[in-house]
Amino acid sequence: MDLAAALDITRDIRDQRFPDAGVVLLAGSIVRGEATAHSDLDLVVIHARVKQACRTSFRQDGWPVEAFIHDLQTLNYFFLEVDRPSGVPSLCDMVADGIEVPEASGLSREAKGLARRVLDEGPESWTEADRDASRYAITDLIEDIRAPRSSHELRAALTSLYSATAHHFCRSRGLWSAKAKMIPRKLASYDRAFADRFVEAFEAAFRDAETEKVIRLCRDVLERDGGFLFEGYSRKAPKHWRKDLL
Repeated sequence: MDLAAALDITRDIRDQRFPDAGVVLLAGSIVRGEATAHSDLDLVVIHARVKQACRTSFRQDGWPVEAFIHDLQTLNYFFLEVDRPSGVPSLCDMVADGIEVPEASGLSREAKGLARRVLDEGPESWTEADRDASRYAITDLIEDIRAPRSSHELRAALTSLYSATAHHFCRSRGLWSAKAKMIPRKLASYDRAFADRFVEAFEAAFRDAETEKVIRLCRDVLERDGGFLFEGYSRKAPKHWRKDLL
């Protein structure tokens, strides 16, 4: 599906399903020019007021659609209480980059202004505890790939390590992170050489079970924060983690 067709479907969705919405934003891979035959339509549906934010999935003209229903206050909550703490600006990016249907309005401009302000501020800063927890998790996964008991365990550990390493690279530098298929693009936006090295290392590991490049990559990513971490690491449970015995 091309962008023009996606916009036509979005207009139909607004008219048929969300006639009271102030604006609908078309976002995602179609807007970025990266849609495949199985891509869905990502929509942010913005009302003047909703009782409760929600997301809903359906099909329109055979095309899968994910719609995120919000008003300005619920958007602001998600931007500040979900995207910023997680370090992954999923909803912020959708709103900031989305194409307005039927057209730009005061409501859409205000929503985009909220999103861009949060994006410009960046994610919440990592604490020392956050850094150490990430270092420890990556160290543990590295040990799993050094001598895996099976190819299945190796792939499982590599899958977790793929996300954890990219997340540490971004968050330890105060940068927005990404998930899953968006990771290579996000890394390349910051450091093309590192992104190429990241992709090459993990491709060798997944394809040929060659893990040395991944191990060196992780070592270098963690070096600025003290390197691999195991001995001496500890983390206290919250004091309220108690439950009376029956």
